Amino acid sequence: MTIVTDEQAREFAAALYEARRSRAPIAPFTDALPDLGMPDGYAIQQHLVQHLLDDGESIIGYKLGLTSTPMQRLLGVDSPDFGPVFASTVYRDGAELPVDRFIAPRMEGEIGVILGKDLSGPDCTPAQALDATAGLVAALEIVDSRIADWRIKLADTVADLASNGAIALSSLVVPVDGFDPRLLGMVFTKNGEVVATGAGAAALGDPIAAVAWLANTLAPMGVTLPAGSVIMTGALHAMVPVAPGDVFRAEFDRLGPITIRMAREGE
Repeated sequence: MTIVTDEQAREFAAALYEARRSRAPIAPFTDALPDLGMPDGYAIQQHLVQHLLDDGESIIGYKLGLTSTPMQRLLGVDSPDFGPVFASTVYRDGAELPVDRFIAPRMEGEIGVILGKDLSGPDCTPAQALDATAGLVAALEIVDSRIADWRIKLADTVADLASNGAIALSSLVVPVDGFDPRLLGMVFTKNGEVVATGAGAAALGDPIAAVAWLANTLAPMGVTLPAGSVIMTGALHAMVPVAPGDVFRAEFDRLGPITIRMAREGE
C-alpha cells in the first residue's frame, strides 16, 4: 500500500529525472515523508522509467539490489529491490568510463545472468530460471545515487532505480553445466590491490534463485523477462568508492575476469 499520491510520485520522479540530467543530487524524499516505503518507491520509479523511455531509452534487463543480508539489515528490509538496466548504460570488458557521467559512483563485482528463453512468474522456480539461463557472465556494476551523500532509505533507493549507474559485462557467456553458481568465487581488485572477495551465494543465497525472485516479482506488473535479458544478480561484497583513474577488476572462478577503468578528468 502506498502513502504517496500519484501527483507526489510524479513530482518526485521529475526531481530524480532532473538530478540525473544535471548531476546535481537532491535531498532524500524520506526527509520530508519519513514513512515512505517500498511500494512508494516503486510508484515513483515507474514514473521515472517512463520519462527515460520517452527519451528513447530501452530496457535490456534488470538489476537487483539489497540481495545480501547485511544490506537488508542496514535498511531494515527482508527483501531485495530491483530497477531496470538501460541499453545506454552497458559497457564491455576493458571499457573506459567517464567519471563525470555519475554523481557519487561506487563499484561492485557481480554475476550477470543472460537469459536464453523468456521467463515469467508468478510461480517461477529456481529450476525454471536455470532452464531459461543461457549462461553467466563476469560483471561489474557502478552504482550511483541521485540522493545527496548516499543518505538513502529504502524508498529513496527504490525510487532512484535501485541506485543504478552503469554495468560492464564480459563477452564470455558460460553455460551453467557441472558447477554450482553459489560456489563461484570472486577476487575484486582496485588498482591492482585486492579490496574484496565474494562468492555467488552472497546474491540472495543463489544467483539463479535471485532471477526466479525477479520473475515472480515482475509478474503482477504484467512483465515477462524476454530471452536475451541481462539480470544483474546483486553485489558479492560491499560497494567500493570510485575516483578518476581507478582501474577495477573482478576475477571469477570459471567466468574469467572483467576490467574497467575510470577516466581522469579531461581524458
